[in-house]
Amino acid sequence: MGERITLELDSESIAAAKEAGIDLSQLLVHALRRRLPKLHAAEREATARQWYEENKEAIDSHNKFVEQHGLFSDGFRKF
Repeated sequence: MGERITLELDSESIAAAKEAGIDLSQLLVHALRRRLPKLHAAEREATARQWYEENKEAIDSHNKFVEQHGLFSDGFRKF
């Protein structure tokens, strides 16, 4: 569990968040991670590695298909 802090928010924002089912603690953590890319960097790298390993077979298959058949847009590109 994290450290408790105090924030000031207007009552309209708090009510709207409650109505929408938004967890303000989670929202703040996500916002901080987006604004501060180095925050929890090791955790993010581990998640990215895990995602890659879980999807490596599909990625490799797609890359092989593109190597063999090209991209659907190959005939249309002007660059």
